[in-house]
Amino acid sequence: MINATGNRMTREIARQSSLADRINELQIQISSGTRLQRASDDVVGARRVATIGKAQASMATWQKNVDAAAALVSQADGVLKSTSALMARARELTLSAASASLNADDRAVIAAELGAIADEIDALAATRDTNGEPLFAAADPKVVRFDADVSFAPVPSAADAFLVGGNSLSTMLRDAATAVGANDTAAMGASLTALAEGIAHVADQNAALGLSGARLERIGDSLASRGITLTDERSAVEDTDLTVAIAQLNATNLTLEAAQAAFARINRQTLFDILG
Repeated sequence: MINATGNRMTREIARQSSLADRINELQIQISSGTRLQRASDDVVGARRVATIGKAQASMATWQKNVDAAAALVSQADGVLKSTSALMARARELTLSAASASLNADDRAVIAAELGAIADEIDALAATRDTNGEPLFAAADPKVVRFDADVSFAPVPSAADAFLVGGNSLSTMLRDAATAVGANDTAAMGASLTALAEGIAHVADQNAALGLSGARLERIGDSLASRGITLTDERSAVEDTDLTVAIAQLNATNLTLEAAQAAFARINRQTLFDILG
């Protein structure tokens, strides 16, 4: 009889301890707002949260890449627009020298300005980004990953942007300066043709940058949309449903209080009561 009573008391104490543990778990879930405190709470749910977490981390990296690339594209766009304006000015100067009767001093002034423009374009080609890296890569353009299966170079290489037919834009300008200084009509005509090709080339490169910028914007929008979906899914799996948790907490509290009250009444009995 005594052993049976002892066993019942042990079981009851264990049950009340379990109820107390459950109350503690519910309180933590409510205060933290997170239902999954450990993987054993929901193995499938915890595995899904881990998968979502990895995807979110990857997407955060890709979004940083998109933002950084967009800044590079914007900077490169400004550089190429400046280059385009300088090329247009150089063509105007060369056309003026080729179509007007200028004295040697006038041609020298125009040639000097063309040389200065060539120097400016060389400086633009050597522009560096905010990290001190060349904006236009000296070798192949830098390819960046923006999604699981999306990688491309947002900015062209220096060769792609500033070379036409193997000749640099600045070389075209120095050739034009030489032709103007020498009053070489044929050479000035060739320079005008080359400068027109250079202007068209820069315009094409600028248009390609515009397409790159638009593509980055679409990728960024897609990442943001998917990020919202993943956040909602993670919240549904991981977050505490406060209404349910509070109801469970109240019910478990009532159950524990009732069990403790009953246990206290039973244990007020004397040994003689139990033996009798």
